Amino acid sequence: MKTPAKWIVMSALSAGLPVVGGGAMAQTPQQSASASAIEEILVTGSRIPRADIEGVGPVSVISLEQIDKSGIVTVETLLQRLPASAGFAGNQTSAYWATRGWGTTQVNLRGLGINRTLVLLDGRRLVNGGTGANSSPDLSMIPTSLIGRMEVLKDGASAIYGADAVAGVVNIITRDDLEGLKMSARYGVTEEGDGDDITLDLSYGVRSDAGGISFAASYQDASAVNMASRAPCSLGESAGALICVGSGATAGGRAALPNGQIINFTTGNAFELFNVARHGYQGNEFLNAVNPIKRLNTALLADYEITPEIEAFGQFLYTRRETDQIATPGTLTGATIPAFAIAANHPTNPTGQNISLIQRRLVEGGPRFSFQDTDTYQAVAGLRGNIGDRWNWEAAVDYGNNSGVDGFTNVANKQNVANTLNTALCSNAPNAAIPCADYLGAGDVTPRVLNYILTTIRDNGGNETLNLNADIVGPLFELPAGSLQMAAGVAYRRDEGSRFPDNLTVLGIANTNQQTPIVGQVKATEAYAEASVPLLRDVPAVEMLEFNAAIRYSDYDRFGSDTNYKLSGDWAVGLGLRVRSTYGTAFRVPSVAELFGGVSEGNLTTTDPCSRYSTSTNATLVANCRASGVPAGYIQPNNTVLTRTGGNIALTPESAKTFTVGAVLEPPAAPGLALTVDYYRIKIDEAVRAIPGSTKLAVCYASANLSHPFCSPTNFTRNALTGEINFLSSQPVNVGSETASGIDMAVRYGFELMGRQATIDTSVTYLKKYEIIPFPTAAPIIFDGFIGGGNGGYPHWRGIASFSVDDPNWSATYSVQWIGKATDFNAAPTNIGYRAPNVFYHNAQFAYQLTEQALLAVGIDNLFDKKAPYIRSWTDANTDTMTYDLLGRRGYVRITYDF
Repeated sequence: MKTPAKWIVMSALSAGLPVVGGGAMAQTPQQSASASAIEEILVTGSRIPRADIEGVGPVSVISLEQIDKSGIVTVETLLQRLPASAGFAGNQTSAYWATRGWGTTQVNLRGLGINRTLVLLDGRRLVNGGTGANSSPDLSMIPTSLIGRMEVLKDGASAIYGADAVAGVVNIITRDDLEGLKMSARYGVTEEGDGDDITLDLSYGVRSDAGGISFAASYQDASAVNMASRAPCSLGESAGALICVGSGATAGGRAALPNGQIINFTTGNAFELFNVARHGYQGNEFLNAVNPIKRLNTALLADYEITPEIEAFGQFLYTRRETDQIATPGTLTGATIPAFAIAANHPTNPTGQNISLIQRRLVEGGPRFSFQDTDTYQAVAGLRGNIGDRWNWEAAVDYGNNSGVDGFTNVANKQNVANTLNTALCSNAPNAAIPCADYLGAGDVTPRVLNYILTTIRDNGGNETLNLNADIVGPLFELPAGSLQMAAGVAYRRDEGSRFPDNLTVLGIANTNQQTPIVGQVKATEAYAEASVPLLRDVPAVEMLEFNAAIRYSDYDRFGSDTNYKLSGDWAVGLGLRVRSTYGTAFRVPSVAELFGGVSEGNLTTTDPCSRYSTSTNATLVANCRASGVPAGYIQPNNTVLTRTGGNIALTPESAKTFTVGAVLEPPAAPGLALTVDYYRIKIDEAVRAIPGSTKLAVCYASANLSHPFCSPTNFTRNALTGEINFLSSQPVNVGSETASGIDMAVRYGFELMGRQATIDTSVTYLKKYEIIPFPTAAPIIFDGFIGGGNGGYPHWRGIASFSVDDPNWSATYSVQWIGKATDFNAAPTNIGYRAPNVFYHNAQFAYQLTEQALLAVGIDNLFDKKAPYIRSWTDANTDTMTYDLLGRRGYVRITYDF
């Protein structure tokens, strides 16, 4: 029969920080004495039930109680605060950067990539989220009121779970003890009075001896926070100071004369030499620092005992997510509209010379508005039961479907723009089908022209997953030290993704990221076996010694077969000391998006190292920029560069080797104290990665005589007249390798304080090494200790610590999140923003039991209103939005009632 989830085993993880490094738990003498009565549970990283979680590898547990007391309403916020999280991941502040997934929330363990962190619900895969051909699930599809605990295995587990479990596994485990009705309401707001966040939760459960049914629903309505309220303007460095710098996509239009001079049109027929400080466009008021989201999550879980030996179970989840966001007025570029080579005799050209219009902001049309609506379903049905007294089996089918539509308003039709400049087609007559337009000068584009050239584009797509699994587990035979346990199973998986851009986008007519349709699938058939072998027990220096092994065979329709294995040892030495180690291999096939993603071009935030190069003291940089034909005094006119992204059908699978070794110490002389330390090393060969444009440029211009392959024209080109980058590629490729290593440390101490239970909980990760070899024999690209450039943050140190006190009537928690120093990927030591400082975020929560049924909770996040540091190669808001908090100080109040 089904073994209860028994998350009570984790109850030692009492109030406070929702993280326990290494999975170690301090036990009181009473808990230790009754340990034999605790039922075995399935723990992430193994298919064999165990009495605890200490022996399966470095596991962090976020318990139900900790989720409640944190005041956090979204799963990704909890997970992204883990010190083991790094790099790029989507959330409300960085969702703009989550390809085809605005509002999709994710986790990135070790900074190895969201697609290398496997996300499970009760040990089963989830469908990817977004609007088609996406690479990871949306973590927010699960109502938090239904979560019993979250286990985060920071170790490779492909031999247990198959592909994608390279950096680790996040397993969200649902509650099976819901009884009665529970409702809660939460309201949060920032100190600035914006970012209102209303969350309503409901859960209901009924249980009997034959089974039970649970239902949960959650509704969130989070308002936008305008970027200008946190960053009034885009900042750049000039003469050793930060000044407001605008985009070169100006309101009146920026053009090149035949002699290479750059001019800007102001109003009417006036023009003058372009000056970025005077003419640059400031668009932060048309962007969000935090994106608005409306989300409805529902879940229904049921189990029923058919016979004493067989139980049926099922799950059904549905999520509806809507985001409506604002974007700057669209930009017309000469690189994509040939008609912007405007002749001297054109009636709108006041210069008397042939000009090339470089960029022109359509301010007359107002901001663009984007929208994304997604529907996600996940359903599970299965049977489980017993064979005799000691063997258990389970068979289940798991199906997930995600569909969505997204688009933009006020997008220019480039063909229609060209028509308005063709005097043989257009007319100034009042009722002309094609009105003539004047794009040279701010305010010169008429409403009739806007009505003709602007349109709304709509894209749609989806993701689908089908998983069939059958598993069996039990003891093979008895050994002197205990039972030799084994688990085995077979699985079939099919993942599909599709995305169908608007027809104008496919044809390249819409003035937006050009894309081609995506349709593709990956299929796999797999079989695995796992064994747990007790070697010694209760002998000198060995309380317990256990060896574990797992092997998995995978056969992919596109990539052939592969076999992965994992070996681990668990040694309880005595006196509270436990030593553990794992070694394994992993295998990840490219996702549907990486393989079949249509090639697209769009403007991405990018730092040009040649901007203001003539004032640099770096001789290599100066020489390289001159050799590239960049004019002296060149200043990057835009913080964005037209960048080619998309899929690559030629990608091949990744392979990886993972190694961890660590220790857990719970000294009998200090009851309640638990210490863990784990070393990890992960090396990925043939790694699939899209190198951000900023990183490619920085590496190229740091190489002697532009010798690096990133300097080739297949990676980027420049405008011969202006020196601006007019093409940049960031498509995924199989790089040589990626290697990450570091140390996780945690200290947890539970003790009595004035008759109340107190807990100190600290978890720290040291990222020793993260480097990418882009191709064999190449010099490594160093990520550890760096930040920015669209990569996210990879500081050497991250940590989180909390102090909590629990009383029968109240609880209080104070926590501190630490993000260590980091150097900008693309800055020189003399630049402002070269080094980001240590950043500490302080949070406080307090809960009071008003009555037996009612609980009131209040909290403040970012208590001291810590501002995000300036990052030279910022993504948005002059900082790295994937790493730092943009909201500032904010508070919430929540009332919960149990009926």
